[in-house]
Amino acid sequence: MFPELFKIPGLDWPLSTYGFLLAIGFILALWLIARLAGQDGLPKNRVYDLGLYILASGLIGSKLLLIVTEWDQYGGDLRRIFSLDLLRSGGVYFGGFLIAVLTSIILMRIWRLPWRKTADAFAPGVAIGHTIGRLGCFSAGCCWGKPTASWIGVKFTDKAHELTGVPIDVALVPTQLIEAAANLSIFLFLIWLRKRRAFEGQIIFAYLMLYSVARFTIEFWRDDPRGWVLGLSTSQFISVVMFPLALALAIYYWRRSSTEKMAHPQDAAAQAS
Repeated sequence: MFPELFKIPGLDWPLSTYGFLLAIGFILALWLIARLAGQDGLPKNRVYDLGLYILASGLIGSKLLLIVTEWDQYGGDLRRIFSLDLLRSGGVYFGGFLIAVLTSIILMRIWRLPWRKTADAFAPGVAIGHTIGRLGCFSAGCCWGKPTASWIGVKFTDKAHELTGVPIDVALVPTQLIEAAANLSIFLFLIWLRKRRAFEGQIIFAYLMLYSVARFTIEFWRDDPRGWVLGLSTSQFISVVMFPLALALAIYYWRRSSTEKMAHPQDAAAQAS
């Protein structure tokens, strides 16, 4: 684990591995999203603009949920909310994701982009970007797992402890790598599913359901401060809400699509050809 790649000459500013990988993940995700959007006949320029707004809102949302889940730390010292310490922190993914979804809905309505078709283009990009982002988490030592005597256990460096507070005197479950592998698997499945898509929205709804299950499960091995709601971690609680909502929407639009195809079989045949 290398929390810092190097220090910028002359400025003595560290280039963090987490920030570097986060930037790589975003660039790759945006490139893929634009490509998939182009295949679906969506305007690439608008998709690029949307991606930048989503990035900004996602960063803000992740910080806001971090403050909420760790209010015992930030509430007692409001200056930390505007500190470099918060800026460096990764935040909470679901906070960023939910605010990004809200932002996308508003902007797509203003720009008259079809939400389900556009979201279908975004879903694989989000998954692969998140994969690389979790590698950044591993390099920084955040989002760590519980102590383990298993062969998969890893120990973090003093520098990682200094930056994130991760324990360094015991081997921990590499939850960051587990989640990176889960996101990569989801990405590959979504790319496979796109070629067999039965209705608009199927890709984004599949992503929501698959990630909800993955995140809910991985949370059992997490051991960093995350906040709790009704006996579940914050992310588990959001997953419990998000899965049935995505499933209900998927069933609704699948049935509506099937009904439309039965009512207009010639149009369905033309689209298939």
